[in-house]
Amino acid sequence: MSAPAVEVSDLVKRYGSTTAVDGLSLRVERGAVLGLLGPNGAGKTTTVETCEGFLRADSGTVRVLGLDPVADAAALRPRIGVMPQGGGAYPGVRAAEMLDLVAACAANPLDPAWLIDVLGLSGAVKTPYKRLSGGQQQRLSLACALVGRPELVFLDEPTAGMDPQARRLVWDLVAALRADGVSVLLTTHLMEEAEALADRVVIIDHGRVVADGTPGELTAERPDDQRLRFRAKSGMDTALLLAALPEGCRVTEPTAGGYLVTGTVDPQVVSTVTAWCAQQGVLAEELNVGRRSLEDVFLELTGRELRS
Repeated sequence: MSAPAVEVSDLVKRYGSTTAVDGLSLRVERGAVLGLLGPNGAGKTTTVETCEGFLRADSGTVRVLGLDPVADAAALRPRIGVMPQGGGAYPGVRAAEMLDLVAACAANPLDPAWLIDVLGLSGAVKTPYKRLSGGQQQRLSLACALVGRPELVFLDEPTAGMDPQARRLVWDLVAALRADGVSVLLTTHLMEEAEALADRVVIIDHGRVVADGTPGELTAERPDDQRLRFRAKSGMDTALLLAALPEGCRVTEPTAGGYLVTGTVDPQVVSTVTAWCAQQGVLAEELNVGRRSLEDVFLELTGRELRS
């Protein structure tokens, strides 16, 4: 049996007195997509760069395609693709030139012209990198990560700066990679993206794993933690609604005019909410009863405060 695409055990990485990664363990199976999520400063980039061999672990073990990413870098690099968030291209190089250069370093590259076409860059082949839009730069970076036919791809915020059409194109491409047996380690701040693409999701905070499971497992409803969302006039006194609801329910206004009732949501609770809105002289709009989203889980585990 082949080793996992990525296996990290008890990883610790420090920068001076700051512990960026604190005993983290995760695993990416062959031919699977793992979504690595966390707020800014959680340790995602440090973890990924350690797996890529750009950083050396202070303790713990990291194996990528069965190899040590630092000691076995020469053997490993041709087998992986890396899409850094910053792009990494020369400012003056033209799009086609950059991809041709990367392809020339691969033993059996994909056809660069085909990748250019698939990623919608045909109209920008002669455009210098610095003049490409943010979304075009991201697509070129993705092309560079894929042109060498990697067994494993590291994607750091792959759709940042992309419009919805380009984002869907990248999602389809990631799904095609999985179907071809390519493993993917994906970091993203888009919860919808993680739910759509990842076979498993690992959420980390302060350098530690706080959740690990499939999107379905992480968002599975508990009987006492169902969700009713609705929109109405912002700033209403939710204490009055809470007093009318059954014991165990909770009411919040996460966004202006966006209300959330959690607890055991049954027909009586729905009726109470609509009656309360009628008493306030407002109409409950976009009323929806559904499961927790991955974003709900993420915020519950990592908090709602902004991180720098």
